[in-house]
Amino acid sequence: MNRDIICIYYSRTGKTKRVMREIAYALDCELVEVRDRVRRGGALGWVRCGLDAMRKKTKAITRLEMERQLWEYKLVILGTPVWAGRCSSVMRGLLKRRGHEMNDVAYVLTHKSDQPYRKVFRQMDLYLQKPHVIDASLRPGSRGYVFWREQFLKACAEFAGAPLRPVEEEQAAEANREAAASRRPKTDAAGEKKKTAEQTGTEQ
Repeated sequence: MNRDIICIYYSRTGKTKRVMREIAYALDCELVEVRDRVRRGGALGWVRCGLDAMRKKTKAITRLEMERQLWEYKLVILGTPVWAGRCSSVMRGLLKRRGHEMNDVAYVLTHKSDQPYRKVFRQMDLYLQKPHVIDASLRPGSRGYVFWREQFLKACAEFAGAPLRPVEEEQAAEANREAAASRRPKTDAAGEKKKTAEQTGTEQ
C-alpha cells in the first residue's frame, strides 16, 4: 500500500463513496470516511444539507480512523459532493478543524449538473489557507467521467511518485459486492426499521 497518500471523503447517497473507492484503489492508498453527527437522510436531511451549505454551518466531525497522522501524508485527497453550489458542510468542517494539518491537498467534487463548480475549489482553499495542487470536478455516469477521473489519477500518481492500478478491477469487485448484497435475505420490518435508524445520515 502507498503510505504517502490518503483519500478522505464524505458521501450522503453513496456516489461520492464509489468515486473515491475507485481513486483509492487505483492509487493503492488508504480510504477514510468523515461524518458529522447530523441526521442527513431522507427529504428533510436533503433540505438540511442545502441550508447548512448556504449558511456555511458546520458541526463537529467524527474521528478519522487513519494509520498515520494527517501531516505525515504527502498527498491528501478530499472527496465531497456539491451542495447548493458549495462543498458539503461535513467537508467544510474537516477543512476548518484540521486543514492546517494537511500538506499538499487534492480535491474531488461530485455533482449531478454539467457545471464544473470551479469556484468551490477556491472556497475550499480559503479554509485550507493555501492553494490545492490537483483537482477534479466529476459527474458520475456522464460521458466525460472516465476521462477526467483518469486525468486526475495520472496527475496524483505523478505528483506522489505512485504507480497506478486499473480501476476496472475495483469496478468488477464493486459489482460482485452489489450482487452478493442483492442475494442476502431481507430482514423483517422491525429489523429493517432499526437498521434504517442506525444508518440515517451516514451516507450522501
